[in-house]
Amino acid sequence: MFLKLNCAAVHGLECLPVEVEIDINKGQTAFNIVGLPDTSIQEAKERIHSALKNCGFKYPFNFRITINLAPADIRKVGPLYDLPMSVGLVILSDKLEIDLSSSILVGELALDGRVRHVDGILPIALFAKQKGIKNLYLPTSDAEEAGLVDDINIYPVENLTQIIRHLKGEEKIEPFTPVKEDPENEKIYELDMAYVKGQEFAKRALEIAAAGNHNILMSGPPGSGKTMLAKAFPSILPPLTKEESLEITKIFSVAGLLQNPVVKTRPFRSPHHTISNVALVGGGRIPRPGEISLAHRGILFLDEFPEFPRQVLEVLRQPLEDGVVTISRAQGTLTFPAQFTLIGSLNPCPCGYLGDPKKECSCTQSQILNYRKKISGPLLDRIDLHVEVPRIGFEKLSDERPSESSKEIGQRVARARNRQNQRFTGRPIFTNSEMGNKEIKEFCQLDKDCLNLLKNALIQLNLSARSYNRIIKIARTIADLAGHRHITPEHIAEALQFRAKLNA
Repeated sequence: MFLKLNCAAVHGLECLPVEVEIDINKGQTAFNIVGLPDTSIQEAKERIHSALKNCGFKYPFNFRITINLAPADIRKVGPLYDLPMSVGLVILSDKLEIDLSSSILVGELALDGRVRHVDGILPIALFAKQKGIKNLYLPTSDAEEAGLVDDINIYPVENLTQIIRHLKGEEKIEPFTPVKEDPENEKIYELDMAYVKGQEFAKRALEIAAAGNHNILMSGPPGSGKTMLAKAFPSILPPLTKEESLEITKIFSVAGLLQNPVVKTRPFRSPHHTISNVALVGGGRIPRPGEISLAHRGILFLDEFPEFPRQVLEVLRQPLEDGVVTISRAQGTLTFPAQFTLIGSLNPCPCGYLGDPKKECSCTQSQILNYRKKISGPLLDRIDLHVEVPRIGFEKLSDERPSESSKEIGQRVARARNRQNQRFTGRPIFTNSEMGNKEIKEFCQLDKDCLNLLKNALIQLNLSARSYNRIIKIARTIADLAGHRHITPEHIAEALQFRAKLNA
């Protein structure tokens, strides 16, 4: 007796079709699973045996059972194949006539037959829609996540008995219907820009960074407010679009970190400086997204930037430049998205008080040089905005006058983002920071005065070609914030302020 069911293997953020081929023949009792299964799949034999027994189904004793997960040259990982394997065994044992050629089954089995959550549901649902699969049977706990995908029938399965009765026509499982949510109330963030006293220059830099998705590095003595500014940064970002929300949800689903069926706020990732380069960029024996991919369309905050190992920081180069990270292993190459806003903070020296007007620096010149050498020039050159965050005096700290709120700043940021969305309609980019040379030439035309100003800056500050292009992108964002169609010398001059420190 032979039966074939459909499943899928999550490979990076995409899925590959997997056929679960089940063959039962009389002979010496055996249960073999082949097709490059990992340990969790090999252990499915015991889960399936107990689940069938505890649900009252016949187990095919005194038979030789062979299950092949095809294609056999792709490694299969995870317990999501439990459900199709167990359903197939019941169909063959009871000699049922059931057509599942237009269905995909995924789910882990408990010993009592309950169907448990598995990772990667959203990519599987998108794959089913792409391949024209009509029905998707999955754990009840995962139905809402799969409900983000239209035009497929989603059947939430509580246990093995329920799905068998449904397939036999004895007890129908109603397809899952996503609940249409009312518009969400305004998101309340823990920190607001109104709570930050002073630091107008740093706030302006963060507004520019939010409007154009630019990376930013803040330098200042301990206690000047760098971390507070970084944590308040999400409050001025525009809400996620549906496309961005799906992108982020897909990443978190594959990584097994999805706490809600859909991610509705921009991620804020703040790893400790002891992180490894694999944990930051992604990888492992079975490649998974790292922190930079988990920060996609959100923020990656690296506090105490020079304390991170240099080899860890250097892996940021490609993602900062390309917006993706490519992981190569012997089994193949995977690409994960990594279009994030990098916020770094550092002290000007090891003790933190170099240039401070109130407290004298205790570091030697060699200590200062060694501290600064921890961050390479090529990496610094890829960070758009460089900002001094000085000590705040008593007068500003005690000033009771209200500062500009995140809501006010966020409204300007949203208007600037809308201009960029209109500008880049039909292109695979969303913000000014993603522009390549072609887009810079098309959307950032400069008049004679702007070119002269850039020429002088190029000579005096010894700018690289990358810095030159990044200044133009920043100026484009400043113009968008001001509501100007063209870049003016004033926009170029303000953009240069955020590169002068780097090239001084």
